[in-house]
Amino acid sequence: MDDSIVGRTYPPGPPHEVTEASVRAFVEATGASYAGGPAPATYPIVPAFDAMMTFLDAEQVDLSRIVHGAQEFRHERPVVPGDVLTVALTVASLRVIGGNAIVGTRSEVTDADGALVCTGTATLVHRAGEEA
Repeated sequence: MDDSIVGRTYPPGPPHEVTEASVRAFVEATGASYAGGPAPATYPIVPAFDAMMTFLDAEQVDLSRIVHGAQEFRHERPVVPGDVLTVALTVASLRVIGGNAIVGTRSEVTDADGALVCTGTATLVHRAGEEA
């Protein structure tokens, strides 16, 4: 990876429909139970993961060499069943340390009306190959 990817925004993937079943499955995967209502604050990782995969595929990055360093969401409003979310990922920063690329991303999660629901930031570490 090189500095030319900084500032690049990748096309959003298909819209993600938030259903009670998808929220319940997400909550139950953490060992909790879901009684209805808004999704947990971390639920946007579900469609954001698809956006990250679009970025990795576009840059031909091997997922097995990625370490997920950090993730944060800043919400404008709660995510609720019935929302249809779209995520556009932008590469915000890139540093190379010891041959490893430290990539900062920003994902804007919008609803069907185009209103911002939340912004996710992530730090990904692309581990250097043996040649580094």
